[in-house]
Amino acid sequence: MMRTNKIAVGLDIGTTKIVAMVGRKNEHGKIEVLGVGRSKSLGVKRGVVTHITQTVDSIKEAVEQAEKMSGIQIRDVTVGIAGQHIRSLQHSDYITRPNFEDVIDENDLKKLVSQVHKLVMLPGEEIIHVLPQEYKVDSQETTEPIGMYGSRLEANFHVVVGQVASIKNIARCVKNAGLNLTAITLEPLASADATLSSEEKEAGVALVDIGGGTTDIAVFKDNMIRHTSVIPYGGNVITEDIKVGCSIIERQAELMKEKYGSAWPGENKENEIISIPGLRGREPKEISMKRLSQIIHARTQEILEQCYQELRHYGCEDQKRRLIAGIVMTGGGSKLKHIRQLSEYISGMDVRIGYSDEHLVGALVEEQKISGPEFATVIGLLMKGLENAEDYEEDDDDEIVSESDELEENNAGIGLQTVEDTTEDTKKSVKAKIPNKSKASTIWSRWTDKFIQMINESE
Repeated sequence: MMRTNKIAVGLDIGTTKIVAMVGRKNEHGKIEVLGVGRSKSLGVKRGVVTHITQTVDSIKEAVEQAEKMSGIQIRDVTVGIAGQHIRSLQHSDYITRPNFEDVIDENDLKKLVSQVHKLVMLPGEEIIHVLPQEYKVDSQETTEPIGMYGSRLEANFHVVVGQVASIKNIARCVKNAGLNLTAITLEPLASADATLSSEEKEAGVALVDIGGGTTDIAVFKDNMIRHTSVIPYGGNVITEDIKVGCSIIERQAELMKEKYGSAWPGENKENEIISIPGLRGREPKEISMKRLSQIIHARTQEILEQCYQELRHYGCEDQKRRLIAGIVMTGGGSKLKHIRQLSEYISGMDVRIGYSDEHLVGALVEEQKISGPEFATVIGLLMKGLENAEDYEEDDDDEIVSESDELEENNAGIGLQTVEDTTEDTKKSVKAKIPNKSKASTIWSRWTDKFIQMINESE
């Protein structure tokens, strides 16, 4: 029998950049990155697709780079969703079981979650995630009700809601790029998987992902998601402020922010000057580094104060809801000099920058510099894709099919890719594997099946 290795592809469609990452798990459970491609994101604004054609072209460019580096033809991808249209709410619901002498099983949980999905949303909105928190069986609190006896099953849910049109636009871009959207997840949850430890999630931690167009927040406590929100500001508004405040072009503003920018203005002296080349023969422009850091500090402080306001809304100042592990910052915006210190000053919490290097192995990690906080989301998406691959693993290798037509007919399920080992001269082919429907028993799997089916039916 020919040996096969399960692989997955994470696709992060961000405001600033689009990244495709191909990887597989090694025998130690670490992720071996096989290829990565990145392109400038031209058709996305604040996490929402605003230009289909430009976004498709950017996706194709990133995917082609990843294919070239890995020697693998990419067909199926795990995609993240974010954007200013995302909101969350808390909801409690219950079901009354007809026969309390039977133990609670997966079907009871499925019935309860299905009931939550029937909640009436605002026009154009769709429930994206229904994440169970605490359960109660006949008023007895529990974290795992399966196997218990009881007539009333109750649960608190964290419900994430988003605009259907925005999500369908992402799905349309993926499809137009010649790819199959096989799994979809909320980007801050993906970033959390890549950067947070189980101890941090248990103690209480807030993930703050500062991207180009939005800042995503996810709060964990007792190993459960407690709060999510999206602030419609990110690194791009800082760049825009520099551009306007210093009267320079956007590319120069971005370079200045990355090379000389600081979120703490006190360290720069008045006589420290940056010289910017003039446009088309004009004289060079001289800009004070203190002025630059004052511009950056003002906007960064505004973003971080909004983040802390969200944490207060969750209740981080209450004794029972305290975030003992503090804040973990990811995203390209977290690379700004002294942003950690400013965040600690504003929130009064411990803050660290989130790296994903503990999950990754292989020469590409150092070569491509992909363990940084700006790659946390795509690494989390890759991890989610590999997790789905394991969930849908089948013992019978005869069920592997070589054509994509069958996969498209079964697109309501989560796809699985395998890499067939060949000689080095032959390009490896990625084959689609149809998931075993009987194993699609988790809440996550059922939601993904339902959501992708909804997207396909709407086209």
